Amino acid sequence: MNKRVLSFAAVCAVGTLSLTACGSTTSGTAADGTVTLKLVAADYGDKASNSSTLYWNDLVKTFEAANPKIKVDVQVINWNDIDKQVKTMIQSGNVPDVLQTGGYADKVADKLLYKASDVLSISAQASFIDSFSQAGEVDGTQYGIPFVSSARAFFYNKAIFAQAGITAPPQTWDDVKADASLIKAKVPGVTPYALPLGPEEAQGESMMWELGNGGGVTNSSGRYALDSQANIDTFSWLKTNLVDPGLTYANPATTDRKTAFADFAAGKAAMLNGHPSLIQMSKDGKVDYGVAPIPGKSGALKSTLGVADWMMAFNKNGHREQIKKFLDFTYSKDNTEKFDEMYNLMPVTQDTLTDMTSSGKHKDLEPFFALLPGASFYPLGETSWDAVSAQIKQSIGTAVSGDPVKVLGDLQKKAQDAAANK
Repeated sequence: MNKRVLSFAAVCAVGTLSLTACGSTTSGTAADGTVTLKLVAADYGDKASNSSTLYWNDLVKTFEAANPKIKVDVQVINWNDIDKQVKTMIQSGNVPDVLQTGGYADKVADKLLYKASDVLSISAQASFIDSFSQAGEVDGTQYGIPFVSSARAFFYNKAIFAQAGITAPPQTWDDVKADASLIKAKVPGVTPYALPLGPEEAQGESMMWELGNGGGVTNSSGRYALDSQANIDTFSWLKTNLVDPGLTYANPATTDRKTAFADFAAGKAAMLNGHPSLIQMSKDGKVDYGVAPIPGKSGALKSTLGVADWMMAFNKNGHREQIKKFLDFTYSKDNTEKFDEMYNLMPVTQDTLTDMTSSGKHKDLEPFFALLPGASFYPLGETSWDAVSAQIKQSIGTAVSGDPVKVLGDLQKKAQDAAANK
């Protein structure tokens, strides 16, 4: 999912939002001791009526009423622009106190952030699902504070499976191949397995397949291992068993996730790896879908791909105690659950996960809830990851049409160079 859980259009340009949404003031301390924190946050909405500005303004109003000596200036920026605008803020010295966006490690490299333990109470730190806290670490110290999350699972079209005589979702790669072959033979005009390895999110699809063979982006030491034998074997299998027999797209390297999702939601693809946003798309398309763990080489994955967006606190302006009060308030169960439910996202705290799991209001998300605690992540704490991810997006798809050894070897060299230059 690129660097974010969901991507939506700009809303600040709509012109109907409050001034606090699209303007900003410099954080500081007034003569009466009132401290103003600057919060910059990504927008998860796609129009003024569901902009994240509404959530943050409401939360800040309640927070300020309980903390009259702390004011919070809210600036919400669309996903397409937030990283660029934050970079400009930092370069100009107009650094926010709190930032919510897609990545944190580059700010750690520049020594801009407080440690999570400096700006969270012990109870707030303890509330996070362990795998997410660990994903926020750089060199064993947590700086990234998880905000919302998503996990990946296997989607399949029940009607197409029934037409092909398939009675259960696949658990292994061989099952995927066998089911795809049946679908190709018995349900013409359908893509049996939607394999999106185009530049939108090739790093996600490729990692899910790599995990299924005991591989991944990095090895047990945390070093890049893109050309490991396990990964080479994975792409060789995909080429031989899905791509060459015509059981997926003719050219996965140019097929983006949005195409695969749209095909599935239109009943034109039988199975694929997806995240929770595909649920509503499938319902809108009247697709009778099922969700299962992602198949692996020898069995269903116990650890799927997890994706998170992040909160972080900047140290330039000080205000550590005020930031701590604000973050502790933000991460209360009621506030995190309100945001998660507003955008159909997944929680990062155990109390919110427990509440959403037991409420009975989120049956569609239950398969994803079960996968969250054991999720595997990109190497988010590696400051070169953004550059390496960009390289993976551009070329890893060619490993299923060309020579996997060469493609992955070239990527490994670029990854090593990127790590050495950070």
